[in-house]
Order: sequence, then structure tokens, then C-alpha cells
Amino acid sequence: MLKPHLREQLAAVVGEKWLKDDAESLVSYSYDATPLYQSMPDGVVFPGSTQEVSDIVKICAANGIPIVGRGAGSNLCGGTVPLQGGLIIVMTRMNKLLEIDADNLTATFQTGLNTKQFHQTVERAGLFYPPDPSSMIICTMGGNIALGAGGLRGLKYGTTKDYVLGLEAVLPDGSIMRTGGKLVKDAAGYDLTRLLVGSGGTLAILTEATVKLIPKPPYRRAMVAMYDDIYAAARTVSNIIANHIFPCTLEFMDQPTLQVVEDFAKIGLPVHAKAMLAIEQDGSEEDVERDLKRIEEICLESGATQMKIAASQEEGAKVMEARRSALAALSRLRPTTILEDATVPRSKIADMVLEVQRIAQKYDVQICTFGHAGDGNLHPTAMTDARNPEEIHRVEQAFAEIFEAAIELGGTITGEHGVGIVKAPYLEWKVGAAGLDMMKRIKDAIDPAGIMNPGKMFAETRKRIVMQEQPKLTGV
Repeated sequence: MLKPHLREQLAAVVGEKWLKDDAESLVSYSYDATPLYQSMPDGVVFPGSTQEVSDIVKICAANGIPIVGRGAGSNLCGGTVPLQGGLIIVMTRMNKLLEIDADNLTATFQTGLNTKQFHQTVERAGLFYPPDPSSMIICTMGGNIALGAGGLRGLKYGTTKDYVLGLEAVLPDGSIMRTGGKLVKDAAGYDLTRLLVGSGGTLAILTEATVKLIPKPPYRRAMVAMYDDIYAAARTVSNIIANHIFPCTLEFMDQPTLQVVEDFAKIGLPVHAKAMLAIEQDGSEEDVERDLKRIEEICLESGATQMKIAASQEEGAKVMEARRSALAALSRLRPTTILEDATVPRSKIADMVLEVQRIAQKYDVQICTFGHAGDGNLHPTAMTDARNPEEIHRVEQAFAEIFEAAIELGGTITGEHGVGIVKAPYLEWKVGAAGLDMMKRIKDAIDPAGIMNPGKMFAETRKRIVMQEQPKLTGV
């Protein structure tokens, strides 16, 4: 609970209604969607304006109180778990879409805005915001920006970082900063917008954002390709790109994932295939139909055993929704589901999937793999039980080796989930000692007191090849 004098100061900023430090509220905000991690905050506050955020941060800075910014808490890297207690600043009251500027093809909003609602409003205006994380029905736009979210459409359109043009942010001393704007070009000094995108709340609280929009594609159609060979599915991905065709969605599911998703969604997926590609293209009707015809030829030439093109946009949407349901479907198998995130060059997808299968067998754990084949971003997902410490230990060992394998194949430890707690021990594996040192220098310069989301991004580096010690789990 908050000390009385701090509680009084914070209540004066937001009002009693929007300040919580009762036991029920503290437990509710002690965890996020990441399994295994939990830590109690001292208080939870719900600001209604940027000025209120600034005043709250000034109080925390003066008293050395840790701050954790939070949207919907749907992240999968432990990014909003309050490891050192302190104050959770929940941004969901600040959820207004401030402007859609059709002349400049931009939208400006408060960062607590729900992602799905934003998409729907923009598309009703005949425009399009491509980044589409699978949690979009729950997550906030600010959370997407803070953790560099991706989504199913990353191959053709890129990820969140490619669309953020400007930000309003509250710095660790409570000062308010604006970066960028409605600009196609801006070379004025360091790119502070890009610095804050993906910073995971370790440098500032994001309060407002301006993003780029594009015209809404008029037509969309989907297809699926089935394979008896994972390498054939991977070859297909490379061959499609080599033909200069960029589908808006190009998703991969291995056989175990296929079986669980079909049981969950019941849309007639052939569960005996070794792998499936779910492919969607958008654009003009003429271009889409031409691309799908050529993609079908490429799939068959590359070893597909069965093809099906959706008869309608509605049927295609069901296929993509089934893919989005993969995590929910897998979570029905065991009490604890740990979905991870690693990216490799798309030519290495088959190698990575086989490595995941080998590693799962080595550690005797159940792991299914699905993900965004078009951009090489895979989600190996372990079904386990947090009540079994010995099994959890094996799962952690397996994921450490999976991250190692991704790096050895020229990839990275995270493509879209962010670093948070979960990937912090492995960050140096990707960026090197010099890169990690520069990141720490930036953090120390902007947040010298270390109050902004402490314990995230930086942690003791794990040794590569064999993990000598497992990450400490709080409140399992």
C-alpha cells in the first residue's frame, strides 16, 4: 500500500476514484499475460490527461518510486510486471482517437486506445493501418508502440515501428516531450521517435501518438496450402518472394498446431498434413486474383499436396481468424501455456522448426510451432504446468536453446514481443557487449534514478550454449 502522504498527493492529481491501493486491485495489477511472473505494486493510478501523467511522474521522481506504464497488460514478455513494486500507471482512460487526417494520411490518438477499435474506425473512413497483433481485440495502441508489436501482415506492410511518425511522452523527471509529427521526411537530429518505439516503458510514459495510414485495399482473398514436408512449405515461402509477390499474410502452422486449431475452430482443416501455409493477398481484385493464381502454381511446384482458395472474403476471414486463435486453442491443452517469439531469415524457417522439434524432444517438453512465415517470425509454444518446477526448468532450458538456435541461424531473440523480463538475460546474445553497453548508457542518461520500469530490458546475461542458471521466477 501507498504511504499516506504519497496517497494524498496522488489523489490530489487524479481523484480518489482513479487511485487504487486495496489488496484486490494490487493483485489484479501484479501480473500480465506472461506466465510465471508476478510481483505486487504499491498502488495503481489511472490518469486522464498528459498533464496528470506528468504530475504523477514528478511525485514519483521526488520520492524515488518505481513507475510501470501499462495498457491492457496483454504482453508476453513480462513487460508490465512491477518487479520492484511502486506505482502502476494504467493508460486506458486516455483512449481517445483525436484525429484522422485524410489530407496527410495520419491518425493521432491517446495511447490507451484499443487496437481493434482503432482499426475499425480507420477502415470506416476508407483508410488502413496495417499492423495487426493477434491480441488486437484486447491490446492498446500504446502497448503496441512500447513493445514494437508486429502481426500477421508484417511481410507486406511492416510492423508498428514503420508507422509511428510522432509521439508525446512524459520523461522520468515529469517533463513533456514531443517528437516527430505529420511528416514524410524529418532529419532533425537523433530519431527520438524510433528510440522510444520498442523501449518498453524504460525511458518514458507514452501519452499520445501520430501514425501513418494508407488507402484501404479494396479486395482481399485467402487460400491454404498443405504439405507433407516442412521443407517444402519453407521452400514455398522463399519461392513466392523470389517471384516478387508479397502476400499481406503468409502464416505457418505445424501439424500439432493444426490439429489443435481445427479442434477449436472446426473449419475443416486437414489435420494430417505436416505443415500448412495460410496465405492472404489484398489490393485490386484484378491484382489479387492474378497473384493468387501464381501463388497456387508456386505452391504446387514447391511440393504442396493440397490447395484450397477461399470461395469468398468471409470464408478467407474464417481461416485467418482460426490462425489468430492458435494461442487460445493451445492453451486448452495444459494449465500453463508459454508462447515465445524468435525470428530467423525466412530461408531458415524449416531449419528453425526442425530445431524446435529436436530441442523439445531433447528436454522432453511439448512444443507446437506456428507464426509469420513470410517474415521469418515463429512462435514456439510450450504447453506445461507451472505447478511442476522440474518440468518448468526443462521448458526454460529448451527455450534458451531455441533462442541460441535462432541466433546461430542469423536471427534474433524477439521479432515482435519485446524484451521485458523474459528476454533480458539473452539481449547481449543478439546486440553484443558494445550494443548492450550503449543501450545502458542511453537508459542511464535519460533515467539516472532508474525509476522507469526497473528490472526490464537489462539483466545478467546468460551463458550461451548451455544455461548455467535459470531465470528467477517471482511469485510462481
